[in-house]
Amino acid sequence: MIVRNEEDNIENCLKSAQGKVDEIIIVDTGSSDRTKEIALKYTNKVYDFQWRDDFSKARNYSISKASNDWVLVLDGDEVIESFNKEKIMEQIDANNDKIGKIKIINVFEDDKGEKKYIERISRLFNKTYYYYEGIIHEQLVPKGINKMCSWDVDLIIKHIGYTKEVIRKTNKLHRNISLLKKTLETNENDPYIYYQLGKSYYMKKNFFKASEYFEIALSFHLDFKLEYAEDLVETYGYSMVNSGQLNKALAIKKYEKYYSNSSDFNFFMGIASMNNTLFQEAINYFNKAVVDKQGSIEGVNSFLPNYNIGVIYECLGYTSKALDYYLRCGDYVQALKRIKHIS
Repeated sequence: MIVRNEEDNIENCLKSAQGKVDEIIIVDTGSSDRTKEIALKYTNKVYDFQWRDDFSKARNYSISKASNDWVLVLDGDEVIESFNKEKIMEQIDANNDKIGKIKIINVFEDDKGEKKYIERISRLFNKTYYYYEGIIHEQLVPKGINKMCSWDVDLIIKHIGYTKEVIRKTNKLHRNISLLKKTLETNENDPYIYYQLGKSYYMKKNFFKASEYFEIALSFHLDFKLEYAEDLVETYGYSMVNSGQLNKALAIKKYEKYYSNSSDFNFFMGIASMNNTLFQEAINYFNKAVVDKQGSIEGVNSFLPNYNIGVIYECLGYTSKALDYYLRCGDYVQALKRIKHIS
């Protein structure tokens, strides 16, 4: 772990890791609170590292301190929720030069309350084969092997770092934007940096600025199989919806050939169509989003599309059809409100 001023979070993180790993390595980049004091309750391997506006340097220093080859990277505002050690050890034995992607549940808030964004991130790896590159939003890159391969690890992490309160307290987004713009000075042809700038502005709710950076990222010749590409496309679409560029949002349809089986993509296309009063097309997309496989947003493959179909039918005066779809939403609060209203 690399940390700085995480006294409010680090104890919960370390409690969740204690007993599950062989050793805990903490690299502190300049805390002025009780972070180090708390960390020393759980490990004597606490190191200082002078911050150089470069996350990869700090990451690589931290993994150099690990006694073993296999490394699990956590952040101070994360908590291990599920950890199948026996299964993970079996996976490690079978995937020596591959990267393990852990499941991260990001908790965030919008105007309708707390939501969860679910993603797989490369965090478990053999340091013989991989190291970090990148000033911010650092990524693992291979050394001594020709390509990167991965597998999904039986490990679930809860991340609270982007709730409104944490962002307000740490000014994390302002820091991220500054570092990303600094990175552009030497990496102006890297679409990933423009993507991350767009994400940062999106979280600040500056949707016009976000859409500008997403548009730049999409102007490059992209491999749409890349880990971040689908999120780039969809968040670009949402930034246009949220900034009132409703007709322009429909242009995302051109990426359907890459993501036609994605519940996240089909749900967005339903939203874009709905906002352009293309109601039948919206219903078709929402129905396509209802699948067994979980999307990146909680409910995007189940109660959310059903709720929106219900809203469309209710607005069109088909009350019984609307009620049918609301009833498919389980205990989703917004749907329960509409059921009560109709009743």
